[in-house]
Amino acid sequence: MALTLVGVIAFAGYWTWRLQSNIREAPLSAGNSTADANNDATDPLQILIIGTDTRDGADAAYGSQTDSSGYGNSDVMILMNISGDNKIVSMTSFPRDLMVPIPKCHDPKTNRDFPAQAMAQINSAMSEAGPGCIVDTVNKLTGLTIDHFMVADFNAVKDLSNTIGGVQVCVNAPVNDPLSGLKLPAGTSTIQGEMALSFLRSRHGVGDGSDISRIKSQQEFLASLTRKVKSDGTLTDVPKLLSIADTITKNLTVDSGLANPQAMLTIANRLKAVDLGKVAFVTVPWEPYTADPNRVQVKEPDAGSLFQALRDNRDLTAPATASPGPSASSEPSATTTATAPPAYNKALQPVSVANGTGVPGRALEVAKFLIGQGFAKTTEFNANGVAATNVYYGANFADVAKDVAASLGIPESQVHPANIAGVQVYLGQDFTTGTHYTPKLPDNVVAQTAADSTCQAAFGH
Repeated sequence: MALTLVGVIAFAGYWTWRLQSNIREAPLSAGNSTADANNDATDPLQILIIGTDTRDGADAAYGSQTDSSGYGNSDVMILMNISGDNKIVSMTSFPRDLMVPIPKCHDPKTNRDFPAQAMAQINSAMSEAGPGCIVDTVNKLTGLTIDHFMVADFNAVKDLSNTIGGVQVCVNAPVNDPLSGLKLPAGTSTIQGEMALSFLRSRHGVGDGSDISRIKSQQEFLASLTRKVKSDGTLTDVPKLLSIADTITKNLTVDSGLANPQAMLTIANRLKAVDLGKVAFVTVPWEPYTADPNRVQVKEPDAGSLFQALRDNRDLTAPATASPGPSASSEPSATTTATAPPAYNKALQPVSVANGTGVPGRALEVAKFLIGQGFAKTTEFNANGVAATNVYYGANFADVAKDVAASLGIPESQVHPANIAGVQVYLGQDFTTGTHYTPKLPDNVVAQTAADSTCQAAFGH
């Protein structure tokens, strides 16, 4: 018994040391924010999974230093949200060509500061100041506070797929993409190593040749990977889990909060009982960028609705039955109530509520609520029907409009300047009940769940 106990302690100590020595660390933020004091075992958790295209070290075989050096570009960005009760997981992909505001970032390695950019390609943020800069960028875009990040390179995909014995993928026609090296017959194939990496990197062999098509490949691969890991019982098999952890950590950079084996095992333990049908794969709603059709921008109000749902930990696989937040009789939540008194007198602000819902008396209901919030000069009137709710404001009323919107739970993406006097809440058909707005998720927001076996379209099919 004594020898067995010593052996167990030595085994645990060895693996703790080995995994710890594998892990590389980087700051969670580039100087803009810090994570909430979350309990990784019980609280809602947001983890940004980043795939870098760096050609440093072992990745030099995939291009020259001119293609990418240093931190590399974050060519894969997937935000994993785990609900507090571990029943809901979402995997939200951000297109690499998405044009977004990038905040000022500080590079801890070089001690350089990079100025904020009003609009830039999202995957360039990490190349400037490391993973903390892309975390800050996604925080700014979504209104979330990311708890952790994981950065993986090309070799991580190859090694992981080899360790688990391959992943099944499907294409609807033969693929032969010389640029990525992807060569697959029509139907289902088990891929690993170089072919797994080629499947994830291929743009010209699948779909329409765009990055959006590549995201579909990534979602198919990850869903299949999840099914395999779950069916093999990997998350409850300690030797298997340690083998995978060893493979992953050799090719991984994480924030300090994840830079220990126990933290990773805690997250793995949370995921072991998740229903695969509740693991949702989503892509941030996008449209062509107005200044350059070869780039994309977030599509509003769809993207704002998705980000609000992520902040609310809603079940994306069942948006119609998701909790709408506080009821009409509830007080505003702490997240929608200003923590400091406004720099104006609420009682003197001209606020109007336009009823575009088609529901009689709806504007009066909301107007009474705003009066109860201190906006004593709120009035209401009937208006032409509209689909979506928005808040409009005239010159010098931006701060008032922001507070009015926050009182009703309306996202800032739906607050706009206009040639009006004061502030106007224009109620749409997406806000017909209650006093807390729940943005309607776009139709078919979930591309697939981990339970779905899908087949990627080959280029031209």
